[in-house]
Amino acid sequence: MIMACLNVCNKGAVEGKVKRGQEVCTLDGTVDRHGRPAVRERTGTWVAGSLILVNQGLATLAFFGVGVNLVLFLTRVLDQDNADAANNVSKWTGTVYLFSLVGAFLSDSYLGRYKTCVIFQTIFVLGLVSLSLSTYLFLLKPSGCGNEQSPCGSHSGFHMALFYLSIYLIALGNGGYQPNIATFGADQFDEEDPNEGNSKIAFFSYFYLALNLGSLFSNTVLGYFEDEGIWALGFWASAGSATLALVLFLSGTPWYRHFKPRGNPLSRCCQVVVAATRKWKVDLTPREEDLFELEGNDQSSKNGDRKILHTQGFKFLDRAAIITSENIHQMDKETYNPWYLCTVSQVEELKCVLRLLPIWLCTILYSVVFTQMASLFVEQGAAMKTTLSGFHVPPASMSSFDILSVAAFIFIYRRVLEPLFAMRKRNGKGLTELQRMGIGLVIAILAMVAAGVVECFRLNNATTDCSNCEGSSSMSIFWQTPQYVLVGASEVFMYVGQLEFFNGQAPDGLKSFGSALCMTSISLGNYVSSLLVTIVMKISTRDDMPGWIPGNLNRGHLDLFFFLLAALTTADLMIYIVCAKWYKYIKFEGKNGDNIKAYKQAELGVV
Repeated sequence: MIMACLNVCNKGAVEGKVKRGQEVCTLDGTVDRHGRPAVRERTGTWVAGSLILVNQGLATLAFFGVGVNLVLFLTRVLDQDNADAANNVSKWTGTVYLFSLVGAFLSDSYLGRYKTCVIFQTIFVLGLVSLSLSTYLFLLKPSGCGNEQSPCGSHSGFHMALFYLSIYLIALGNGGYQPNIATFGADQFDEEDPNEGNSKIAFFSYFYLALNLGSLFSNTVLGYFEDEGIWALGFWASAGSATLALVLFLSGTPWYRHFKPRGNPLSRCCQVVVAATRKWKVDLTPREEDLFELEGNDQSSKNGDRKILHTQGFKFLDRAAIITSENIHQMDKETYNPWYLCTVSQVEELKCVLRLLPIWLCTILYSVVFTQMASLFVEQGAAMKTTLSGFHVPPASMSSFDILSVAAFIFIYRRVLEPLFAMRKRNGKGLTELQRMGIGLVIAILAMVAAGVVECFRLNNATTDCSNCEGSSSMSIFWQTPQYVLVGASEVFMYVGQLEFFNGQAPDGLKSFGSALCMTSISLGNYVSSLLVTIVMKISTRDDMPGWIPGNLNRGHLDLFFFLLAALTTADLMIYIVCAKWYKYIKFEGKNGDNIKAYKQAELGVV
């Protein structure tokens, strides 16, 4: 019965429609949970997409319930100084996103996105429960410690080991889950269908909005309790939210659409390099139509359901698809060895990865700017006046302005700026993803300049001789609002653009990898931030100077560090413009034989 349905769907694909019995199936090759072609009316779209968005919001609430105040937990509960705490938070956050590569590899190669999401969300829940227990039972000693006035005492090696095991379980669970949930949500929309294709583009904006709305509760309510020293309650609330997110995700199982895993992408890339190297003496003269490609429904599922059209560039790799006499002998036997002969789609898959890497590298320094919100922005805010009409404002809760900025600018861009830019362009389309990412870099530069200026004024209104310098400046913490708003605006252009760009430009067999690239840039940004802080402290510390970022910020020069980041991001922007002009967009052949679906933004100008 299943084979009969598959045959009907394959026949329908040639005619430009896919049916299973009397029901219309998707055109992009997705299947339901039983492995049958997905029926358009009974699977996917916003029914499944909405469940995934709520799941993302709850999981983000859980993650930031730990991450947003982690730097204060390290200083107040574990008695670390500001520089060490900032470095440890950067390393931990970097590890979170580094694990995204692990999740993406398992998803694309073997497990599929659904199973990978379930496994890593379960690990995430276990890590949060372990952190809540260890904090309540061991770390908050003596009782009532952990707030601004009452730091906790020392802890045993076992208690510290349990703490770090817990937070890195959280890093593994959240990191492996994040790139897959974003891609799995996009899988619920058939981009071969015009209406669902538009919904897929909108999904990424709503996904990032859900992420920020989830963190809003963490930054305000949970952030307030944690700042008051009620850490166990905050961590237990995070564990409950993550558990609810997992249950909600599982409840949507009957409605989800799935792409089958494509196999190990590393072996496919290695095959292209080896096959091209074997033919390094072969003359590169054949026409594009003479390069090897499987025909029709014989297209190898390893590279996805759609063929990738040949592009110029990286010509050495084209040798892998040149048919030699030895290859012809193999093909006469109805077989070919991919270590000697590769399809054009397989070659283009590797070319696509190589073209994405320069763009990806340019996004890392932006992530250095982004990560300051969880570390140095919080420490800067703690050294300012944190009361308003007698009410204490937790420094970490200032990131709420970043979240509100993200929500506002997503609406402004989708409803105002995008139609406005579309009117001014001949093709009737708005800004390309690469253009939006460039604008994000510009706004990030302004954010660092704003943070540096605020720090200059804060130092002018600060008391240098103080034992506990939290709140030692008469300057209100709300002067941080512009830098948070600017970072939020830059995220809408950079991170939403990144999600759309890497997902759209990744081959069908590497979609999770495309999302993981976005997450990994955040990871490396955190590591670079940690390295930069270490280098700056080493160079700026003298006998009579404690360095730019000392424990007492009133004796340092945090303003110079922010201005340094602005200068480095400006240099990064210049390099990015060159890389964006060089980039060539991937071109797919649609499911309907002659119907060519190509990404041609490069012809419209990308920067």
